[in-house]
Amino acid sequence: MTLKQKIGQFFFPAAFINDSESEIQALEQLIREHHIGGLTFFHSRASAATNYESKKQVILNDESCQRLKELIIRYQKCASTPLLISIDAEWGLAMRVEKTPQYPYAITLGALPLSEIDLVYQVGKQIGTDLKAVGIHYNLAPLADINNNPDNPVIGYRSFGEDKEKVAQFALAYLQGLNDAGILGCLKHFPGHGNTNVDSHLGLPVLTESLEELMNNELHPFAAGIAADVDSIMIGHLAVPALNDGENTSATLSQKVIEGLLRTQMGFEGLVISDALNMHSVSKLYTEKGQLEWEAFQAGNDVLCFAENIAEGIQFIKANATIERIDASYNRILKYKKKAGLLDTKNEFKLSSTTNFDWETTSQLNTKIAQNSITSLINKTKKAELLNAIKKKSFAKISLYGPINNLFFTSLESELSSPTFTYTQDDTSFAIHFEQQLQNFDTVLISLFVPKAKPLNNFELEDEVLHMLKKLLETKKCTVYVFGNPYSLQVIPSLSQAKGLVMVYQDFKEFQEAAAQHFLTDTLGKGTLPVHVPLS
Repeated sequence: MTLKQKIGQFFFPAAFINDSESEIQALEQLIREHHIGGLTFFHSRASAATNYESKKQVILNDESCQRLKELIIRYQKCASTPLLISIDAEWGLAMRVEKTPQYPYAITLGALPLSEIDLVYQVGKQIGTDLKAVGIHYNLAPLADINNNPDNPVIGYRSFGEDKEKVAQFALAYLQGLNDAGILGCLKHFPGHGNTNVDSHLGLPVLTESLEELMNNELHPFAAGIAADVDSIMIGHLAVPALNDGENTSATLSQKVIEGLLRTQMGFEGLVISDALNMHSVSKLYTEKGQLEWEAFQAGNDVLCFAENIAEGIQFIKANATIERIDASYNRILKYKKKAGLLDTKNEFKLSSTTNFDWETTSQLNTKIAQNSITSLINKTKKAELLNAIKKKSFAKISLYGPINNLFFTSLESELSSPTFTYTQDDTSFAIHFEQQLQNFDTVLISLFVPKAKPLNNFELEDEVLHMLKKLLETKKCTVYVFGNPYSLQVIPSLSQAKGLVMVYQDFKEFQEAAAQHFLTDTLGKGTLPVHVPLS
């Protein structure tokens, strides 16, 4: 390769599954002209991370999976060197692609006992198998972030929790599963995005810890990954003044963090990939096109993810970088392309016209995870009292944000038939009259389907619903099953007054069925809360 072609290998621009034909052709031309090394796939431009604040409508497409496969073949045919195809699939292809298998969030896996770590490995392996079936080689997952800040707006449910040992062990199990399926993995977001309260898509988070404090906590899972020869590490857009002579320089642009700490001090020899360079915490720093890409490369990144100024970035690097530095990154990229099997294909890419995901295995796996992660937080509900309330017709079920015929309730109906009520978003009539409607019931089973996984606006739990829950918890014998992010527990008033409180984490059918079985058998859940959440 020429020097310019080698530099082109560092660039992994975004590819959007649901682009227009003209946008697809423009990317094909980019691949031909600049010999780029790979692509990072997203669903659509409206759903790309830094666009969500614009409230652009995401148009769903049930044919996205087939379209993804077709685009991968098209783009590979344009490449002189096979493209390394990457995607964010932390909880499966479903994170980006409709009608594809979805697995539980990392925080749900974090509720599993350590004795069930094989389930985490199986998730990694199944996700890897799914990715391979559509032509993807590189999963930008899992997170090694220790989520020890309950107000974190962007990590939270994507982390295995706040226990550094468990985060490390589960991340490595997930990675081993990916590798055993033939997929490259990636630990992110170095040096640790868990103890932040700023979304790095929109601003620059700052870590105030010393190096010693980071080594004792945030960096532990990364050190474990390095010892296990992890394929790649993604650098987060976050500032660590203690590592940068007191300056608030993003780690993505810091030689001290990447070359000094990660490479020299911690001994990492694998692939270093930047977090997306279109994210606002770094994308607005430089007015001259290409300078950001150069600064990220100079800092030590091998792969420039979501680079937007490719021609200019290549020229900047060509004009400023040494041959030795260029060759070092180029050789690392070739090493991992070879590991992914790309250099053995002679650029002949063929994928099956149909994608037969193993839905049965996925469902069985999700069932096992549900059975082992459900967490009993309060267990004062007496079976005799419950049966007596049913006999007296003073027992009712309430579904909040879920359908009245949700699978959790329908699975209970044969044994616990009772009046059932439901509240859906903006149902002001029920919110106003709920006390009157429930006045004859002193024992209540509540299923709360938390609307959002992110904490913005109290997980979109409306004030009316929080008021309703407070009244119910203070005046009735309530058992609450929460399907959602465990951090949502801290925004529910008077929750400590519940007779029963069970964390279910996901609303998948397998989790609702397991929750019903848990309630009927009156057993303690096998899971443990992966984060500390005080109950009011």
